[in-house]
Amino acid sequence: MNPLTTGFIRRLRDRDEAAWFELWEVFGPVIRHQLHRWGRGSVGVETVRDLTQETLAALSGAIDRYDPSRGARFSTWLLSIAKHVLGDELDRRNAKKRNSGRRALSLDENFMGEWGGAQADELYERNVFQAKVHAAIRAAEADADFVQFQVFRMRILDDVQGKDVAEQLGISQPTVTRHLQRVRGMLRERLATIVATYSFTEAERRELDHAGLVGDDALFDEAIADIWHRQSELIREDEIRAVRG
Repeated sequence: MNPLTTGFIRRLRDRDEAAWFELWEVFGPVIRHQLHRWGRGSVGVETVRDLTQETLAALSGAIDRYDPSRGARFSTWLLSIAKHVLGDELDRRNAKKRNSGRRALSLDENFMGEWGGAQADELYERNVFQAKVHAAIRAAEADADFVQFQVFRMRILDDVQGKDVAEQLGISQPTVTRHLQRVRGMLRERLATIVATYSFTEAERRELDHAGLVGDDALFDEAIADIWHRQSELIREDEIRAVRG
């Protein structure tokens, strides 16, 4: 396991609240989306949020037992725990209906490998990867100064022409180009760091290349914009569900 991942695991093991909050911010919407898919309307919004919290708390408590020799992806491990937590909730409900006790579930070695009870489909894997990229964009925004990131947002995320960006911000087109290059460089660094932090396997770390996020600037910009909008839509849907209750 790479040093970035082990460092993050150490923070979770030490009950670093900031590390736990990172998990909630980055992967909370993805887990809630998946729980809603599984629940198909039978699990309410508040319960889904509670189950998401339980999932991340369980991951925080068990992640230092991860065995890299088993070859499980971070995404699969996270999905397995979410499936376990949902199953525990459904067992509890069924036991309550029967007016009987329920079988206690516990995290075990199943979560160190590809657990058959939680098959990761293409949509889920895409959402997990998009969450990592979205987090990297947010981190680059925090690194850059306001005007620099506004240039990047307008030119790449909003697809505004360079001359229009320059006119709206009152800067020259060469300055637009410099700011764009600066933020792109920051983002490439953040992507490498965040993907490495939340990846257990080499296959996960290669996802940047497969997504067109390594190499050519034009392909990089196009892929970033696409992922940004898709993940932003998932987050908006999550927020709408929370408001509607």
